[in-house]
Amino acid sequence: MKYNCIKRLGLTATIIFGVANAGAVYAQTADELKNDTSDPSSILTYGMGYGQQRHSSLDMVNADNVGKLAPAWAYSLADTRGQESFPMLYDGVMYVTTHNSTVALDAVTGRQIWKSVIEYPAETPRVACCGIVNRGSAIYGGRLFRTTLDAHVIALDMETGEEVWRTKSIDYKAGYSMTVAPTIADGVLITGISGGEYGIRGYLEGYDPDTGERLWRTYTVPAPGEPGSETWKDGGDAWQRGGGPTWLTGSYDPELNTVYWGTGNAASWNAGLRPGDNLYTSTILALEPKTGAIKWHYQTSPNDPFDYDATNELVLATIDGRKVIMQANRNGFFYVLDRTNGELLAAPQFIDKVNWATGIDLATGRPMDTEVATKARTGEQVTYYPSAFGGKNWSPMAYNPDSNTVFINTFKDVGMQYKAVEPQYRPGVFYFGAEFAWAWPEGDRGELRAIDPMTGDVKWADSSALPRLAGVLSTAGNLVFTGGQTGEFEAFNAETGEALWSFNTGSGIVGQPVTWEKDGKQYVTVVNGAGAVYALFSGDERLATVPPGGNVWTFALVE
Repeated sequence: MKYNCIKRLGLTATIIFGVANAGAVYAQTADELKNDTSDPSSILTYGMGYGQQRHSSLDMVNADNVGKLAPAWAYSLADTRGQESFPMLYDGVMYVTTHNSTVALDAVTGRQIWKSVIEYPAETPRVACCGIVNRGSAIYGGRLFRTTLDAHVIALDMETGEEVWRTKSIDYKAGYSMTVAPTIADGVLITGISGGEYGIRGYLEGYDPDTGERLWRTYTVPAPGEPGSETWKDGGDAWQRGGGPTWLTGSYDPELNTVYWGTGNAASWNAGLRPGDNLYTSTILALEPKTGAIKWHYQTSPNDPFDYDATNELVLATIDGRKVIMQANRNGFFYVLDRTNGELLAAPQFIDKVNWATGIDLATGRPMDTEVATKARTGEQVTYYPSAFGGKNWSPMAYNPDSNTVFINTFKDVGMQYKAVEPQYRPGVFYFGAEFAWAWPEGDRGELRAIDPMTGDVKWADSSALPRLAGVLSTAGNLVFTGGQTGEFEAFNAETGEALWSFNTGSGIVGQPVTWEKDGKQYVTVVNGAGAVYALFSGDERLATVPPGGNVWTFALVE
């Protein structure tokens, strides 16, 4: 083994070389990224395509033979944090991130090629909302790009793992962090920021992937005098701590040359102290990738008191001849917009219990609030549904364009008791502005659902005692893959919902499954490792017996 220590800006990165990958070619072009879905031997973009459908045309593993799926290899990440990473794959090499490491693996054998370890300063926060995680990387031009918990963006050489450049985004001591997987759009590296519950002012940034130079920053909370500032009517400085984090990866339409990115809730949760709609929090943004200029916006939860982010993945599709963008929002409604102009086409309810609004007015695009929302804003105690966990949390859904079906992990009848209080701002400390407690159902807390995106009609559902926090994968083999917090990696019949196969990985799964092909053989990969938001905040005693520890698991059919 060879060890190479590189010092950058007071941080130490250790590169550990393992097995060489002979003959690898480290070059990815814009065209390769655009055509990611056409080559099942590679995974070059977060979400298995710029549209984040998480659907594969592979059918070698299918509903008839999935019972023969077995582990091909497993690789230890040597990390006991929750693992939410999305694996990338190029020329037979798989790239996986944790909060403090990046690894390159031989995709067929699981052998380590190199490992780059980030050694954070001692004062780096050990708790971030919600979980010390990293969700993945972007690759382009022979480099791998990722973010760090202390709010840096870095570029690594894909062949060696050595650091090429590192750029500081902002001072993490004020509550900012980065857990997001960046993306490449029109030659620009774009990334978001975390820290919405710490009183930050959210933003998106574009970087030059060659040099690390920051090209632009677009704030999601406007300063006085800027467009949208009129929606912050307190007359004070609430906008400076207004939230609007951008902690999940956006999508990109190369034909429209438009990036779509969701923003988080406004801060604090005490909406009465920040009257107005509070743009651009809880909003879907359409942006110009070269400049960060906002083309259009659609706000899902104006003046949000309930932590209903709009950060969830934005899935691109064509439905009834229209180019649409879809989001299963935390607020319990499923939004379908025309992505050329932001026009609302549909917004059905996709979970059973919603009491803060009776629906979304298709003419105005605004929610039709109930007295639950009104009372919450005036300081009364309420119990609202869905809870701050949302009808769906961060875990990404999948969309099968052939059947026009969305597969989505939902929370089942979980609510929250809520009362607004006066927030106290201290840099780097939670800035809630509310007292809250969970309102749990008597039975199951989660459900995997197959739904029609335009109507919300449920085609089938699989209930689970614990909510599933893993991503979902759809395949042409009539399969849906996901994972449970108690460790099961699961496959379902995409048409009927019948449970077909399960394998216990030994630790909870909150990561994102992918599938790929090599030499005519289909593989399915998922990262396990218990933890993240539900484990941190639910107090669910059933998770106490789930061992920590992350691994990369790869499966294939037994010959």
